[in-house]
Amino acid sequence: MRWKTKAMIQNVVSALPPSASYAVYYWLQRRFGGLRSINPVSRLKAGIEIWKLIQKQYCEPLGKVFLEVGTGRAPIVPLSYWLMGAEKTVSIDLNPYMKEELIKEGLCYIFENKNEILNLFGSLLNMERFNKLLEMSRNSDVTMKKFLTLCRIDYISPGDASDTHLPDQSIDFHTSYTVFEHIPKSVLIKILEEGNRIIKNNGLFIHRIDYSDHFSHSDNAITAINFLQYSDSEWKKYAGNRYMYMNRLRHDDYIDLFTLAGHCIVEAKTIIDKRSQEILKHRNFNLNEKFSSKPENILAITGAWVITQKI
Repeated sequence: MRWKTKAMIQNVVSALPPSASYAVYYWLQRRFGGLRSINPVSRLKAGIEIWKLIQKQYCEPLGKVFLEVGTGRAPIVPLSYWLMGAEKTVSIDLNPYMKEELIKEGLCYIFENKNEILNLFGSLLNMERFNKLLEMSRNSDVTMKKFLTLCRIDYISPGDASDTHLPDQSIDFHTSYTVFEHIPKSVLIKILEEGNRIIKNNGLFIHRIDYSDHFSHSDNAITAINFLQYSDSEWKKYAGNRYMYMNRLRHDDYIDLFTLAGHCIVEAKTIIDKRSQEILKHRNFNLNEKFSSKPENILAITGAWVITQKI
């Protein structure tokens, strides 16, 4: 689907009253979008990657408490943490998007592809927990509550990651996966400041940020930096709605943001988009003045893992 058509549909659906809007958008995603078939592997991989990044910093994630910002439709990343031995995950989402039927379909995929999942986790997998999950998957009476209880996931939605009401120093790892790009800068700083309060002194912040124009994920006619052509007011007309808001912050902006929140950067693993790099190099792309002063090597970064620690 062409991105401007998708933007128009999202804007129309977003204008509906919230309850109707959520229902209509979910129906569209199930029939025409990314929810037509459920494959939890990419999100399980995300949890594994976060786990390994923690271990790389000589920290032990076993038996620890995770916070996830942005649950989405199903808490697959927290499931991944639990399968590797996390004590529990507190998953907070502003919008109550989670769906029981998607959890069931995800469990069904895991049950029917056990060997793939075993190979995915390798030695990191807690076999006792995996067998419990498979046993649940066999039952026809799987419910969201039973799943969350088994996997030790505290789901809070609607919830506010900038005001969690969690006790001081009650979590070990503050995480998100492709969520921060959908949150305004003013709110992000508050989320990080709240994170400083609830994380333990030796805890880590691990966040995967997608800097790309998300419309490019489903429209190959545009590049990952397509949205850098537009002013804020122009872009708001296309993606100023609850379903496709993107803050368009670049990698250097995030580094400044984490620093402003009182963090030291432990590691930043950036992803360079070669196609965007070539376009910027040959200057056949009309950057908006908001981004024109930034160097090409920053603008071509379309994703990053950012690991930080409060000072």
